[in-house]
Amino acid sequence: MTGKDETELSGLFRAAIAGNERAYADFLHRIAALVRGFVRRKIVQGGVDPEDVVQETLLAIHVKRHTWREDAPVLPWVYAIARFKLIDAFRRRGRRIEIEIDEIAETFAEPAAETVSERDIARALDGLPPTQRSVVSSISVDGRSIGETAAKLGVSETAVRVSLHRGLAAIAKRFGRQ
Repeated sequence: MTGKDETELSGLFRAAIAGNERAYADFLHRIAALVRGFVRRKIVQGGVDPEDVVQETLLAIHVKRHTWREDAPVLPWVYAIARFKLIDAFRRRGRRIEIEIDEIAETFAEPAAETVSERDIARALDGLPPTQRSVVSSISVDGRSIGETAAKLGVSETAVRVSLHRGLAAIAKRFGRQ
């Protein structure tokens, strides 16, 4: 946009605020095209509809038109509103970025074969108190659920969860992985 365009848009907006409906329609029409281009350049991934952001921006301009200082350029004010509306749209969408797995499958490394010997397991369980050792062994080694372990040991599921957490924390601390 040139300085001339800025001057024209500021003049149109001043006239619109003063009650000139035709000037307001011209202003909104021209601003919508500018905001649409701005928003489309900023949206790299899908998930946000540019037209929604444009409409929200135009609505915000209408509602907040009294906050524009008539001695200031109008475009920075408009682009600030558009930027905030774009940020709001990204926040509503969330931080998820959805990518088809087929697009990136070849970038995954083959899973490394991790082998743990019975001696390693026994060494990890050695320093635990008997209850924690039983709980960690039942869940992590034998593959039992919290409920199955609680029934087997005759304690509550809460007690099993606490013992499991404490036992795994102790193992992690012992092996320097806290």
